[in-house]
Amino acid sequence: MNTSFSALNTFKTCPLKYKFQQIDKLRTPKGPEAIFGTLIHNTMKFIHDGNFLLPTEKDALNHFSSKWNPDVFNDELQERTAFAQGVRIIQDYYKKNDPNEAQIVALESRFSVEIKDGKESHIISGFIDRIDKTDKGFEIIDYKTSRKLPPQETVETSMQLLIYLLSFLKRHPDLEKNTQQIDLSLYFLKHGTKLTTSKTLQQIEEEKESILEIIHEIEKSDFPAQVTPLCDWCGHQKICPMWKHKFKEEKNIPSDTEKTQMIEEFLVLQDKIKGEKRRIVELQEKILEIMETENVERFFAEGKIIAKTSRKTWKYDEEKLKNILEEVGVWEKVLKVDAVKLRQVSATLPPQVKKSVGDTKYIEKESTSINVKKDSGK
Repeated sequence: MNTSFSALNTFKTCPLKYKFQQIDKLRTPKGPEAIFGTLIHNTMKFIHDGNFLLPTEKDALNHFSSKWNPDVFNDELQERTAFAQGVRIIQDYYKKNDPNEAQIVALESRFSVEIKDGKESHIISGFIDRIDKTDKGFEIIDYKTSRKLPPQETVETSMQLLIYLLSFLKRHPDLEKNTQQIDLSLYFLKHGTKLTTSKTLQQIEEEKESILEIIHEIEKSDFPAQVTPLCDWCGHQKICPMWKHKFKEEKNIPSDTEKTQMIEEFLVLQDKIKGEKRRIVELQEKILEIMETENVERFFAEGKIIAKTSRKTWKYDEEKLKNILEEVGVWEKVLKVDAVKLRQVSATLPPQVKKSVGDTKYIEKESTSINVKKDSGK
């Protein structure tokens, strides 16, 4: 199986949501919380991504502001609150951290790690927010924008950090016997708090089994829906059996009187539109006559321009065209004079033959009309 931490975690939360996303490939728009989290992650990368001179707090705030999109939020109050929260996160981060002191090894680095399951192998892929070199050894850091600060147990049992550690050890197999030198951290940015743990080799092996257990559950699952507090942020509620009732539409069948009124109104409006269309045609013909008499192409009125336009319909002399194309052996590709096919064939012809083809074209019909547009000069 090819999977990711996000997919495995989704299955643990709700097997049906996993099916919608990973098997049915149903996509839903990101909500305000997800978009906010992505922008904060992007800003954290911006803060640490540089060579000699890293961005200042002001630079980071400007970056955050320039990427901000107020349209993704439900109302103005939510948008203002979220923006202020983002500013506080960045300011607090600079108070507690000096980006120049961090020894960054990697930012948003992609990984792919293999987990053996007997003769079968499973590939887990993803991205690691940040890896630092420390006095102790290394630190793997994942940023979180969660509203609540969880207990220390959360980081100690984090499947996400375990997967990141496995991918790190794949790159640095020399550290497998010294895993205590690798710190694993979840940085909760809204609280300015970092929770850290480390794992022994025995813990790693034991926890790998929990990942395999989830994979085995997925392989035999019939993907039932599971109601949790996270349902409020799920984009699949309309098709979820646990929530479809919320979106059930009540059929409003009109009475006989209402139907009669709608039909009568429709017929009246239709007759009115027909009359207006006839009048438009009459006025257009008279305006064109005036333009012809006065030898002008445009009239100006009430900030608008009425301009004369001509339309020509071209047609090929089929007999002449057939004689030309038969001589070069491509008439069978056209058979019927089709403008698209003819353009495709013409592109392959010698210049002289191409010119002869063009000479067979003549104007079949020409019509003149007017169009109205805004006069930008007024």
